[in-house]
Amino acid sequence: MITFATFGPKGTNHERVTGEYIRFHGIENARIELVPNFEHATRGLLNGNFDFVVQCAVHPETPETMGSHFHRMFAVDSFISRSKELAILTRKEVETPRTIGLLAPATESYIEPDRWETLIPGVSLPIIFDNLLNGAYDSALVYLEYAAQFPDRVRVDAILGSPDDVWIVYGRERTSGGKLQASRDAPIRRLLREKGAKFRGEKEAV
Repeated sequence: MITFATFGPKGTNHERVTGEYIRFHGIENARIELVPNFEHATRGLLNGNFDFVVQCAVHPETPETMGSHFHRMFAVDSFISRSKELAILTRKEVETPRTIGLLAPATESYIEPDRWETLIPGVSLPIIFDNLLNGAYDSALVYLEYAAQFPDRVRVDAILGSPDDVWIVYGRERTSGGKLQASRDAPIRRLLREKGAKFRGEKEAV
């Protein structure tokens, strides 16, 4: 069984995207291990408990994850994936929200922070939403799907949409050979042509 470790708890975007990555490659003997933080994931990878770690590039722990053991743990792949739809949800009994919970600094730029008196950082969107329901703050920047799950508890103040995030896959064996690792078949090739790029060894269309 091949084990991919990623950020939990259950219901995070990390879990969903890791599952999509496994399905994209058609891996039948894979499982996802949800971890409380990426230090746990890193230790597990280096100790051989996990085969790979999947992490969003904008996660607050990414610089430490990538740099802490760069001689033993390597970025072996990267890909682009849309996230779940994000929204600002507010508890229905709150008329004028003054506090908001969010995943800072990753999602802080998605809002106008001056609209709230206090911004309260959280560790994951499922936990932030649980805290919203428990009254820890008036609003939260979380997944839009929660509004449909709890229509009697929260309202949608704003739909923010879904960013195209970059995701990093880590492993113990280097795949790049110390060189640039990219694909000439990637969709960026088409965009480069549209911008007028000319490629060495490629004949121009007549």
